[in-house]
Amino acid sequence: MKITILNGSPRPQGCTAEMIRAFTDEALKCGHTVAEFDVCRMNIKGCLACEYCHGKGAGKCVQQDDMHKIYAELADTEMLVLASPIYYHGISGQLKCAIDRFYSALYPKAPESLKYVSMFLASGDKDQYTGARFSFDGDFLGYLGLEDKGFFTCAGGRTEEVTESIREMARTL
Repeated sequence: MKITILNGSPRPQGCTAEMIRAFTDEALKCGHTVAEFDVCRMNIKGCLACEYCHGKGAGKCVQQDDMHKIYAELADTEMLVLASPIYYHGISGQLKCAIDRFYSALYPKAPESLKYVSMFLASGDKDQYTGARFSFDGDFLGYLGLEDKGFFTCAGGRTEEVTESIREMARTL
């Protein structure tokens, strides 16, 4: 299976990165292909709402930035993993910016290859995931119709239990 991970954490050694490493290591052991994009270190601008992509652009965004690397990967990926710390009850601004740009590539529907989605979230408090869960359920499960492969949360830096759950999910893909 071809898997694309969007890492929305600016901390390369944080809990989000640890969850991604656990998943990637297990997925690779199982023979899957994994591409990870560190969106915090990429040049990705916000959506302009110019509608070029749905007119003259025929599905292509007018902006020439690093989002085109992600678009190329999304064209035939089978699983999308969204990973982020929680900032103000939602995903990081960097990841949100990338997701907003899905408009040109995934609207009105996702590529036929894209079937599955999972979300990895980290925060300092176990009660901070409502906003991200709303987006996951509405945007990815509801609107895009992707199959839920897990909504994993890590509060307060305790990753042992959640990383084992993530590894198990990767083994069962």
